[in-house]
Amino acid sequence: MTTLTRLYDTIDARRAADPDSSWTAKLFAKGPDKCAEKFGEEAVEAIIAAVKNDRDELTNEAADVLYHLLVMLASRDVALSDVLAVLETRMGQSGIAEKASR
Repeated sequence: MTTLTRLYDTIDARRAADPDSSWTAKLFAKGPDKCAEKFGEEAVEAIIAAVKNDRDELTNEAADVLYHLLVMLASRDVALSDVLAVLETRMGQSGIAEKASR
């Protein structure tokens, strides 16, 4: 099991947790729109770190982006395995060819 899969499973399990004791549960309690907004905020912070060429900050912000992406997916009942399956189908082909096929 990969780190992302374990993290997704932990996030999914926290849906029922007390929002006062879990950041993840607090995000779920605020709804899918807030989960998406938080993902967007973290993505912008990662972009800023990349533009600044701050490797350590980018590394930390990238971890935040991945976490919040998984929360957003879970909030809309999109399984990580479904996303990974799409990525798997795209492996070995040109991004240009893949985009043209959609």
